[in-house]
Amino acid sequence: MIRKLRRFAKVVNKPYKDEFYHYPGTIPGTIIIDADAPPPEIDLIDYNQIDFTHQRVATPEECVPYLDTESVTWVDVQGLGNQEILERLGQVFELPPLVLEDVVNVSERPKTEDYDDQLLFIARMVVPKERESGFYSEQVSLVLGKHYLLSIQEEPEHDCFEGVRMRIEKAKGTIRRQGADYLAYALLDAIIDGFFPVLERYGEELEDLEEEVIVSPTRQTLQKIYHVRRELLQLRRAIWPQRDAINSLIRDRSQLISPEVQIYLRDCYDHAVQVMDMVETYRELASGLMDVYLSAVGNKMNEVMKLLTVVSSIFIPLTFVAGIYGMNFNTEKSPYNMPELNWYWGYPLCLGAMGAIAFALLFLFWKRGWLENSSMIERD
Repeated sequence: MIRKLRRFAKVVNKPYKDEFYHYPGTIPGTIIIDADAPPPEIDLIDYNQIDFTHQRVATPEECVPYLDTESVTWVDVQGLGNQEILERLGQVFELPPLVLEDVVNVSERPKTEDYDDQLLFIARMVVPKERESGFYSEQVSLVLGKHYLLSIQEEPEHDCFEGVRMRIEKAKGTIRRQGADYLAYALLDAIIDGFFPVLERYGEELEDLEEEVIVSPTRQTLQKIYHVRRELLQLRRAIWPQRDAINSLIRDRSQLISPEVQIYLRDCYDHAVQVMDMVETYRELASGLMDVYLSAVGNKMNEVMKLLTVVSSIFIPLTFVAGIYGMNFNTEKSPYNMPELNWYWGYPLCLGAMGAIAFALLFLFWKRGWLENSSMIERD
C-alpha cells in the first residue's frame, strides 16, 4: 500500500511541486516518503546571550537534553528520506500526527496553525540557480515551541538560512538576546527575502527579452517568454498564500510570539506584499511581451507582403510591355502591325521605356512612404 502511495504522490507532483493530495481513502496522518528524498541531516544550534553550541546529531533523541533548558534551541532537519527518523523526531517534539503529516508530505500550501503549546508555520523557500536561469523551490516547515524551534527542509543542498546561522554564531544584532519566536521571525524573513534575488534575475531576463522581441523575434523568443510566464506563475502560487499565512500570525496573536516580535512580523509582511507586487508586475510584463511578439510577427509578415506587392506592382506593366512585343506581327500586311519592330533603336528604346516605368513606380512608392519599414520600434 505504501508503495502505491509513493508512486501516486510522484505522479501528482510531476506538473507542479505545490500540487499534492493523498490517494483516496488514505488514513489521516499517513506519512508518504518520496523514494528520491535524501536522508535526514540534523543540525542542532543551542544558544543564549553568553554561550553558543553547534553540532551535528545522529538521532533525534540527542536533542532531548537541550529542550528542557532556558536557552534557545534550533533543530534544523534537512532531508526527508528516512521515515523511522522522522517518526522518532515527531515523538521527541511531541508533534501531533497531522502536524507530522503536513511537514513531511510535501508540498503543502503555506499556512499557519496554532496548537497552544506549539505553532506550526509552513512556507515555501526559493533559491536562485547558480549557472542557469530558474530557481530551486522547496517546502520549509517551522514548529515553534516555548524555547525551541524545529525547522524541516526537503533537502540539505539549498537554503537561505546561512545568514541567520552566521548572526547567531558571531552574536550579531539582537538575535542572541531574543527568544525562539525571534528566531522563527528571522527564518521567515530570510525565506521572504530569498524571493528578491530570484525576481531580480527575472527582471533582467525580461529586459533582454523585450529587446529581443523588438529587434529580432524568433520562435525561441516565444519559448523563452512562455517559460518565464510559467515560472512567475509558480512564484505567485508560492508567495500569495505565504503572505496570508504571515498576516494570520499577526492577526491571530499567539502566546508563543511576544508583542515585540509581532512588530517585526509586520515588516516581514510588508516584504511579502512587495514580493507579490513584483511578481504581478513581471507577469504583466511577460504577458505584454507576448502581445508585442505577436504584433512584431504580424508586422513582419505585413512587411513581407508589402515587399512582394511592390515587386509585383513594378513587374505588372513591364510584363504587359514584354507581352505585347512578344506577339507575332507582320508589317507587310498592315502598317498597324507594330511598325516599331523594324526600328533601328527599337530594342534599346523598349528597355529604356520599361526601366523608366519601373523607376517611376519606385519613386511614387517612395514618395507615398510605402517603402519604409513600419515594423521597427524605436527604444527610448
